[in-house]
Amino acid sequence: MSNSALGMIHSTENFGTVDGPGVRFVIFTQGCKMRCQFCHNPDTWMMKTDTSKERSADDVLQEALKYRAYWGKDGGITVSGGEPLLQLDFLIDLFKKAKEQGIHTTLDTCGKPFTKEEPFFSKFNELLTYTDLILFDIKHIDNEGHKQLTSLGNENILEMAKYLSDVKQPVWIRHVLVPERTDYDDLLIRLDQFIQTLENVEKVEVLPYHTMGKFKWEKLGLDYPLEGINPPEKERVENAKQLLHVDQYKKYLEK
Repeated sequence: MSNSALGMIHSTENFGTVDGPGVRFVIFTQGCKMRCQFCHNPDTWMMKTDTSKERSADDVLQEALKYRAYWGKDGGITVSGGEPLLQLDFLIDLFKKAKEQGIHTTLDTCGKPFTKEEPFFSKFNELLTYTDLILFDIKHIDNEGHKQLTSLGNENILEMAKYLSDVKQPVWIRHVLVPERTDYDDLLIRLDQFIQTLENVEKVEVLPYHTMGKFKWEKLGLDYPLEGINPPEKERVENAKQLLHVDQYKKYLEK
């Protein structure tokens, strides 16, 4: 195959069950500008590492197609990261060719690269024409809290959420519940109020913070910023689900 865009790829997973509907082939891209304190893949931050590999969209798609028999009617491919929107040309090429094969496409993003400036905005809109679903990670509803948690603000992230609502792009909102960072009722209520203004949300997921990626920080020689903070208690997870009205979206889960 020729004329295939290149992307810097961290790794792939051939039997993903938590990255969109059904069973999915998951592509983890390399590179992310945010520094989330709870990140379980800090090895994806840099755009290029000794373990990442530059691959063409054709190459990645051909690998994915080997597992198509396992996807069923709901599965497909998901591109995660790192932050996939840092590699728009690769995403567009991959998703366009996937749609030509009748494959369901999902993008998992935090939205930080979003801007209405060119050339990003035109490319982003082209990508949406080939994207069935976006898993949209809203890390923190408060701008200052977002800076503490991720090192960067959230203004353009919320702008992206509003834009996706305007163009009716289906999204699942994901929110990581972190004690001493995001697990406060007032913040959860503010997040819910924001989500309620959107007209394209099919599902809201509360993802309890965990420490399973801590060993990667240690391996990279990095100080783990949430040292001493334990995962949220079950009661707090249920509280967050209630405040974010997770059950309101169950109709989409039952389709």
